[in-house]
Amino acid sequence: MAVVVKYIVVRNGEEKMTFATKKEADAYDKMLDIADNLFEFLDKSELKLPEDQMEKISLLLAEKKDVVMPILRGINPKKQASAKPKKPAEKSGDAAPAPKPKTAKK
Repeated sequence: MAVVVKYIVVRNGEEKMTFATKKEADAYDKMLDIADNLFEFLDKSELKLPEDQMEKISLLLAEKKDVVMPILRGINPKKQASAKPKKPAEKSGDAAPAPKPKTAKK
């Protein structure tokens, strides 16, 4: 007999999603918290959107928060995506410059 551990995210008594790891379940639960907060923000705003549309927008923004956050900080996503990754030696900052060859004294 096999024992299988499942992590179930439950909201308002309703099962939302099942995960194999606690880390995944916690991340999804946090995403739902963010979506709830965004929904409340949209609901209190001057925009008058249908509830289902606010829910879809809130979930989309919460799911794509890694893309949205830099945009909110004023970073152009096109420039960020086209930036070339640095070479390991340039990136680390730990690499010491090559030693200069010593010359013999006369």
